[in-house]
Amino acid sequence: MNSKIITLQESLQQFCGSTRFFQLPLIQTRFTDGVHYLAEKAGCFWLVTDASVIAKSLMDKSYFVTIDFKRLSKAEQEEQGCEAIITYGDGNDTILETHRYNVTDFPLDALRLFFVNNTLMLPSEY
Repeated sequence: MNSKIITLQESLQQFCGSTRFFQLPLIQTRFTDGVHYLAEKAGCFWLVTDASVIAKSLMDKSYFVTIDFKRLSKAEQEEQGCEAIITYGDGNDTILETHRYNVTDFPLDALRLFFVNNTLMLPSEY
């Protein structure tokens, strides 16, 4: 694993709470300092937007939504026919929705986010 990825993972663990919120105006959702940092450092504003839109659409099923990004191994990619999967759940092992991504430039192999009160956040910011 390269040092840039390790530094990103370590930096994300430092976020606790949020001093300000950022907003996605078209869909009227917010995200925290930690998610903003992630989006800037990893170049993944696409992930923030996708996760917010999909999680917001699931709020009628659960007020608390977990978002789990997973890059698949080569064997899993052949089996699943995609490079990564994002699973949306209710935090109690119930999968609400799964999205497959054929190609991704996201640098981490795995990531968990929470969506609650119309806000996307890192688990340490909950």
